[in-house]
Parts: sequence; structure tokens; C-alpha cells
Amino acid sequence: MLELERGSFRTCELFVAPSAPNLDATTAADADPQRGKGGVIYSISPSPIVAPLLWIGTDDGLIRRTPDDGKTWEPRNNGLTEADVYSLASRRVNGHVRLFAGTEPAHLFTSDDLGLHWSEVPSLRSVPSVPKWSFPAPPHIGHVKHINFDPDNPTTMYASVEVGGLLKSTDAGEHWEEFPSLYEDVHRLMIHPSNPRFLYAVTGRGLYVSPDAGASWEQWTRREDEIGGYPDGFVFRPSDPKLIFMTAAQDAPGTWRTTHFAGARISRSTDGGRSWEILRNGLPDRLQASIEAFCLEEAGASCSIFAATTSGEVFCSEDLGEHWKKIIDGLPPISKSGHYRNLVAA
Repeated sequence: MLELERGSFRTCELFVAPSAPNLDATTAADADPQRGKGGVIYSISPSPIVAPLLWIGTDDGLIRRTPDDGKTWEPRNNGLTEADVYSLASRRVNGHVRLFAGTEPAHLFTSDDLGLHWSEVPSLRSVPSVPKWSFPAPPHIGHVKHINFDPDNPTTMYASVEVGGLLKSTDAGEHWEEFPSLYEDVHRLMIHPSNPRFLYAVTGRGLYVSPDAGASWEQWTRREDEIGGYPDGFVFRPSDPKLIFMTAAQDAPGTWRTTHFAGARISRSTDGGRSWEILRNGLPDRLQASIEAFCLEEAGASCSIFAATTSGEVFCSEDLGEHWKKIIDGLPPISKSGHYRNLVAA
């Protein structure tokens, strides 16, 4: 996991959380995917109010908080009843921080005391599609991969269930609706910074957009597109939301078991996502690894983009994608769950 305080216009801070912190590439190749949990970090959420404060969620059922940018950590998991904390998000509500945690199996939890106590939001599982929620890889259980909020309406939020669909609540989680016309493998829901009715759904079949808060959807990229058929990372430039960057693997992770090749690319759109160009200068074309963490930080006139891979590399561009350089190498895999296991064999 790689995170920045996106769009905050403050000094850039980079947090890199490898998925297998105690494994090098050789050891990872022999790792048993069914072995016991090891505290793999799945999610990072910075405080929207206090800059040094952030939370991490792991696959051993724990949430930890640091009040000092990672120097010290405290457990914050009282009330959590699920083992894998896949997503974390926070927002300002009436002057205080409200936290949300999404898990596998797909449940949603919330905290109003900086994570000291958590309670489930049971209404998330009231939608008709719940019995169909699943995941292609073992143990075939869906998870809440991403949580996002309407910037203009504090009671409107979205939860992306992989694989299950996109859910929306307009009353702070009391009730939820789903969008059956949207492809159900939703990786993340991104909201246009200046027009919260304009939505971007990043899915396992490409990029979908809605100009009317989800009432209708149009597919803008597809599986066969050269930019990659399996997008995941997606960032806006805060000062110019028409400028978007997106990462995508050539095909879905299921194919990696035999090809050991993700074919990842980074692409850029200057027209709000209608058209895309593949970025190359300093980037290997079609990386063997998958790009599994992606973020952008803008501060004044400077703008930095970071991409981290399952092979433990971090690439950076400081000129809006024109040129890239590898700034970190040799890290353990930076990867969602076991994605890296099907790629290190290459």
C-alpha cells in the first residue's frame, strides 16, 4: 500500500507498506498462500484534521493508529468482528473525525472516537445482491475494497465491493442502494472534485462513468484497450481535474497464474477520461509486475505522482507524467493480498 495526503496542498509524505514485509522475492515465491495471517497492511487512512495522525488496517483483524507519522503505533480494533481490514477511510463530520473500515468478508464498521471503539453498519448487507458477493480467488469471499465520500454532502458515501457491485448511501450508512446496470467487479469509485454528480467507476472490465450520480453509466475503456483491460489506480490532479492518471494490467489476475505477467501500464487523460495516452519515458513498457499502489500529491506549483509495484519498485514523475524515474528498488512486494505470488515466479 502506498498513500499520500491527496490534494491537501501540504508537504508531501510518502508511506510504503509492503504486502509481505518479512519476505524477499525468493522466499515469497515459495510462500504458502494458505498459511496463517502475518499482519499484511491492506489500507492506510490519514486524518482529515490532524496531519501526523493516520490509521492502518491489516489482514490479521487489527487497526493500528499512529499519532506521530509512524514513530509509534497503538491498536485500535475494539469492536471489529472480521479478520481482514481491506479499506479505511475518514472524513470530517461536525468538527470531528469519523472513521470507516471495510473488511473481508464484506462488512462495514464505523468509529467516532478515533478508532477506540468500532460498531458495524449492518445495513450494508441489506441489498439484494449480497448472496452473490464473491471473489475469483480462494477463499472466494468478497470484500469492501474502497470507500469514498461526496465532497459536498457529508451524508452521501459509496462502498465498492469486490466482487459484488457499487453501493451508495445518502443518509450516512442507514440505507444503501446498488447499481445493477454497472459491472459488479468494482475496484474503486472516484468522484469528480468539482462536480460530485460525475462519477468514475474503476472496474475489472474497464472504466465506467456516470454524469448523473449513478442513474446511468457509460463504459469508456474496455478489456481489449491498449492502455490495459484491468484498471485499478486512478488519480486526479486537484487543480485541474480534467487531468487524470490511471494504471491498468493487461488482463485480469487470473491469467497471471500461467503467464506470470501483468503487463501493467500508466496512462494519462487530459480530457476528463474520454481519451488516453500511454506513458513511457522512464517506465518499462508493459511492466512484468502489477502496479498495486498509486497516488498523486500537488503542493503549490509542484506535482508528484508515485506508482509502486508487486516487484518492490516505486516509480515517480514530477512533470505530470512526461518523464519517470525509479526512486526505490528492492522492497518486498507491494501488493494486494497474494497478487505478487503469481508474478514473482517469472
